[in-house]
Amino acid sequence: MKEFNRLIDNQLKTMDKLLLLQSEIERCQDIEKQLLDLQEESEAVTIQEEIQLKKQELKCIHDMFERQTEEVIRYFQQGQAAIR
Repeated sequence: MKEFNRLIDNQLKTMDKLLLLQSEIERCQDIEKQLLDLQEESEAVTIQEEIQLKKQELKCIHDMFERQTEEVIRYFQQGQAAIR
């Protein structure tokens, strides 16, 4: 059971990272919109680059979360098989 709790704990930490990064992306997109409204295109390009980097990071974290989910499912299934 300790292992299962550890897996879930890791997954929750990853979910926190996902949520934080998503909120950062939204904040950057708001800044981007404001810059474009002010016709500050050179600064908008910089924030667009930051958004792209954050989206790449988000994808990596999302992939990690999926792998963790698969690991939790495998562990749970092994435990269920051992009970039978």
